Amino acid sequence: MLIPKKNRREVYKYLFKEGVLYAEKDFNLEQHPEIKEVPNLQVLKLMQSFKSQELVTERYSWRYYYWFLTDKGIEYLREYLNLPSEIVPATLKKSTRPLERTTGPQRPDRPPRRYEDGQGREGYRSGPREGGGFGRGGGDKAGAPGDYQPRFGGAGRGAPPAQ
Repeated sequence: MLIPKKNRREVYKYLFKEGVLYAEKDFNLEQHPEIKEVPNLQVLKLMQSFKSQELVTERYSWRYYYWFLTDKGIEYLREYLNLPSEIVPATLKKSTRPLERTTGPQRPDRPPRRYEDGQGREGYRSGPREGGGFGRGGGDKAGAPGDYQPRFGGAGRGAPPAQ
């Protein structure tokens, strides 16, 4: 496919600037959403060529292609666009924002939980309490009655239990 040099240069500049490029798998789309005045088909075909030369890696998901520049691709575009080695794609630039480390999700709009026993969350893990049982339940509600005798085995459905 013949692609005008102007369009080829626009796609290459965008790809080098961002380091990644995406395109919908729609061959009839009038223009690419990010690169104005370049038909989507031309972007797809240029990236198909780059993939065969191993200048980009390709991923496909949900009707969209995603291309990521390789080191070989960066060198090729740097030579094609006559760029100095100090200029790098956005994917290789370090972020200037400081990382914010938190110990967990912060929910300032919610008051802390309160428990009846005042021990907080650890109260239900404390083991047996007075009155028997574990945790808040206590008492005889936690287990089977004392006279319960489970029976296992052989009687089948509907048959009276063996004595």
